[in-house]
Amino acid sequence: MSPKIPNAVIDDLRGIVGDKWVIVQRELMESYLKDETPDIIRPKPAEDLILVKPSSTEEVSLILKIANEKRIPVFPVGGRTGLVGGAVPTEPGIIISLERMNKIEVDLENMMAIAEAGATLGDLIKVAENAGLFFPPHPGDEGAQIGGLIATNAGGARAIKYGVMRNYIKGLEVVLPTGDVLSLGGRILKNNVGYDLIQLIIGSEGTLCVITKAVIKLFPKSKYMVTLVVPFNTRSEALRSVPAILRSGVIPLAIEYVQINEILEAARHLNEKWPVHKGFAQLIIILDGMSQEEVLAACEEISRICESNNALDVMLAETPEEQNRILKIRSNIYTALKPNMIDILDVTVPPSCLEKLMDEVDAIGSRYGVYLPAYGHAGDGNLHVHIMKEGIKSMEMVKKIKGEIYEMAVRLGGTITGEHGIGKIRLGDLSMVLSEKHIEILRGIKRVFDPNNILNPRHPL
Repeated sequence: MSPKIPNAVIDDLRGIVGDKWVIVQRELMESYLKDETPDIIRPKPAEDLILVKPSSTEEVSLILKIANEKRIPVFPVGGRTGLVGGAVPTEPGIIISLERMNKIEVDLENMMAIAEAGATLGDLIKVAENAGLFFPPHPGDEGAQIGGLIATNAGGARAIKYGVMRNYIKGLEVVLPTGDVLSLGGRILKNNVGYDLIQLIIGSEGTLCVITKAVIKLFPKSKYMVTLVVPFNTRSEALRSVPAILRSGVIPLAIEYVQINEILEAARHLNEKWPVHKGFAQLIIILDGMSQEEVLAACEEISRICESNNALDVMLAETPEEQNRILKIRSNIYTALKPNMIDILDVTVPPSCLEKLMDEVDAIGSRYGVYLPAYGHAGDGNLHVHIMKEGIKSMEMVKKIKGEIYEMAVRLGGTITGEHGIGKIRLGDLSMVLSEKHIEILRGIKRVFDPNNILNPRHPL
């Protein structure tokens, strides 16, 4: 039991959620003390923690009121799929998990889902499909929870055509650290009343409030979808095809860049077979539309463009089973490489600069004599660079490599993170992209929402 939290407070929490949902035994909360950040760089969790699992917004409000009055840190957690230590509880306090709040209903007429924060991405995809609708983003792990997806403004492979989480959130119910409940937006498409607090909360990484419910925009389900896998001998040929595709007027659901070694490693990791073994670089292109004719015409145009850039072949996957297998393998490159990895970066540059960035990453790897596999979302310039253990002599060397990659991304007009966020492991890098005044304003906003700094208190803001 946590000596930092008075027994009277623990009794109060049990009175709110029930004895079963207040966990004080360390061995029963181990999975809530970490996320998917590589072990070597993941922050160490505090020793004195309790885990609370509310079932309603009212219970969340009462928990936060107690924590705020007693100045007890609170760490909201979702599916713990993050990659930058954002949900790791680094001070004695309360871990609050909304996993019991997992209901989803679909408003078919307005094409929106009303989802509690503890529902998962997989739940949302399934419920939407059962209603004949479609939730386009696919940030990766379908165990990620809705609250976490919003708090991190999750993106993923399908962001080119439909955007990231920010583009889908029309309403939020949130609980402030004081226990006050705010209802923002709703089942409406236009709203021009006051400052847009919804957009401020999206991507705030659990520092401003606890998200309890969201109104999420859905789309009509695509009638037809195909996936292309296009191999090239060189990276330049592959990446040169991307802006040409986008200029053609064809807007794919996704354009992913992978290299043969890493994608085959991911397939082996899952005991699956990758369909194309040709080439050094490959593009994975997902297309959707309301008719087979529309999609096949787009396939022909993309094939023409890729062949003009020396594509070796164009493989077409039409069945849902084939397409799901391809996306699953692509989504598991990280998990395949993770055992031999120190860090994963997610720098973003203007899409036209992606090839330049990747060439510079290769040059940095050569200078340090290390392996830096890179792949990513080619259509939006978001590159995932892995710093592997092989050849690394010290964490100081890791810091230098990371710094050089960040500097190059910023020099090319980009930023240090396009998806994963700041979390707790990018603290020292904020000044590379944000001015002192910018950080001062962000900290001022944090104080307005959280005057006693109880939510994620070790976060840089």
